[in-house]
Amino acid sequence: MADRPSAREAVALVTDDFTELPYPGRRAAPDGPLGWSGYDAARARAAGRTGEDESVVCGVADVDGTRAVLVAFEFGFLGGSLGEGTGDRLEAAYAHARAHRLPLVSLVATGGSRMQEGMLALTQLQRVARASALTREAGLPQIAVLRDPTTGGGWATLGAGADVVLALPGAQVGFAGSRVRPADADPAAYTAEAQVAAGAADALVRPEELRGTLARWLRLLTRPSADPAPPPYALGSPDLPATGWDAVRRARSPRRPRAAAYLDAYFTSRVTLSGDRRGGTDPEGMLCGFGEHEGRTVAYAAQTGTATRPAGYRTAARLVGLADRLGIPVLTLVDTPGAANDAEAERQGAGAAIADLFGSVAAARTPLTTLVIGEGGSGGALALAAPGNTWATPDSYFSVIAPELAAAILKRPPDEVEATADALRIRPQDLVELGVVRGVVGPAGAQPTPSG
Repeated sequence: MADRPSAREAVALVTDDFTELPYPGRRAAPDGPLGWSGYDAARARAAGRTGEDESVVCGVADVDGTRAVLVAFEFGFLGGSLGEGTGDRLEAAYAHARAHRLPLVSLVATGGSRMQEGMLALTQLQRVARASALTREAGLPQIAVLRDPTTGGGWATLGAGADVVLALPGAQVGFAGSRVRPADADPAAYTAEAQVAAGAADALVRPEELRGTLARWLRLLTRPSADPAPPPYALGSPDLPATGWDAVRRARSPRRPRAAAYLDAYFTSRVTLSGDRRGGTDPEGMLCGFGEHEGRTVAYAAQTGTATRPAGYRTAARLVGLADRLGIPVLTLVDTPGAANDAEAERQGAGAAIADLFGSVAAARTPLTTLVIGEGGSGGALALAAPGNTWATPDSYFSVIAPELAAAILKRPPDEVEATADALRIRPQDLVELGVVRGVVGPAGAQPTPSG
């Protein structure tokens, strides 16, 4: 415990300008609501060690130019546990954030609910969840920073319930604390690293990088815009394909620019949203996050040219939902031969994951823009496409299914695959004529060519 930074030291990692909020007054019964023998004495000892009179410190801070409400847990005060007094402070902090339209950042370090207050301590989680839900409905971002340890109800509310979850390397993170988990449990599963790998947290951030990282997130998430994101310029060949099969070959070429190149060219800076919050990630198939384009924030979800896994679709749906709540426009890049269709993908709920993304895109009120940069393979690609605002590059195609599979379904011999590609009318210029895409985007310096 002595090696763990205090609440004030955690605050100092992210800001030099912190003004503590006034705290609600609560008349405490002797030894707490349960009359727990020795509770008052334990609180007094904790106060003497830490200089705090409760397990959380709340205030308003300037994080490199962005004002935010900051709540920091003091683990030295009864293990950073949540009691009625903690709930009072947290509820008031959330209310202040809503009243002043400020994002909320939680620097979490807690062992969970306070035993000396019994069920009354546990019900503080409902208060926190309600306050968080109201703040979410108000369109304000919530960011959690997981310190050591983040366990129990604190992890299951302030931590895992945040919009963006950052974690300090090596922190113990998990619902089960070290004293209550099974004796034979693998300790590596209860770490920040494991939570990032499982898609429950977005990124590991070293303490010395926390202020800059948090500042970037806050700056990006607090700049709503009603204008759609412009489609990126094409980075590949400017010439349109002559045939359907030519379009397929060019889209599948290993030399064609992929999503990472488009994102690097489009954004001056960006941060990564990772994981579907359901135990999965798809870092090889779907890139999601927020970036700065020409001075404003744009969210992005980009396929990378591989078969997209269920976790990739769920992460993209999470991204679209968050951007929609915050009023941030979304850019999607379509590039996949199709959804992963192996047995494991089916066990992971491929159909439901794609349905989630279709639903998120359909329900979004924030403007969405899509650019097809390579392969557009069937529903696994269409799920990411913006209805009415999809564009294509010259080295892309979009098809009801891959031409080889279409020929197989139609019982055509292999030598008719190329003719099938032509018949499907999958070239970018065909898609414009069909009204599937708005236009073909040209190289840098050119404007998108409308369909007329």
